[in-house]
Amino acid sequence: MAFDDIDRQIMAHLQDDGRMTNVELADRVGLTAPPCLRRVRALEEKGAIRGYHADLDPNWLGYSITVFAMVSLKSQAESDLEAFEAHVAAIPEIRECYMLNGDIDFILKIVARDLAGFQQFLTTRLTTAPNVAHVRTSLTIRTSKSHPGVPVD
Repeated sequence: MAFDDIDRQIMAHLQDDGRMTNVELADRVGLTAPPCLRRVRALEEKGAIRGYHADLDPNWLGYSITVFAMVSLKSQAESDLEAFEAHVAAIPEIRECYMLNGDIDFILKIVARDLAGFQQFLTTRLTTAPNVAHVRTSLTIRTSKSHPGVPVD
């Protein structure tokens, strides 16, 4: 998609602060409010802006553990990949899922309330999933960088 400088500024500002008012956004990008809102709506309709959300602190909600799980499947047939993705999509503790190229088929970002809760999750919901050959996990020690979104040139 082709974006002009104002579109890029709009996306950058909204990515940094999705709660800013249209008037504030328009002021920052040098437009009046009505054309700014039209541009935002156009970016949403094109799918360049996929949505807005609150960035919640997992610790405040009782999720003190974040784990990355590397999952290898027994079969990489498209139907088996889709079945695994559907299984993962239904589990709220799995926050992100990426299909990979190489020895590992998927990497998952998982949150858990504590180590015992993660162990139960691992043995009852992940390793028992259809077509799972093996799972390797790594618990995070700390988050050094967490910046959602993408760089906007």
